[in-house]
Amino acid sequence: MSADLQLIVPPGTRPPAGHYSPAVVHAGLVYVAGQLPIDPVTGDHETGSIAAQTTRVLRNLEIILDAAGSSLERVLQVTVYTSDVSQWSEINRVYAEFFGAHRPARAVVPTTPLHYGFLIEIAATAALK
Repeated sequence: MSADLQLIVPPGTRPPAGHYSPAVVHAGLVYVAGQLPIDPVTGDHETGSIAAQTTRVLRNLEIILDAAGSSLERVLQVTVYTSDVSQWSEINRVYAEFFGAHRPARAVVPTTPLHYGFLIEIAATAALK
């Protein structure tokens, strides 16, 4: 691994099952891998409503950003993948509650079914504090 890259796995969380890091820090930025609605401590899958799944994904994002030395307020860009774009208004409602007045750049990508049948996945890029 290059000395100017830092791989982030938040303390107390399970390492990913796949060949990737939850986040990578480089040149003052945090690149957060796509987050699914899986509890990072217990591994439990959130299979409830789109609001519950979106909340879990955004909490995961917050945990990873904190471990990397960043925060939701430092998020620059977000990509939201959803297999059910008809539920966009509920996704956006939960998203707006999490981010408050902060409005990072965002792309929304309708997809075919996501891994494990989840309805949402979110990836992000943030600045360090």
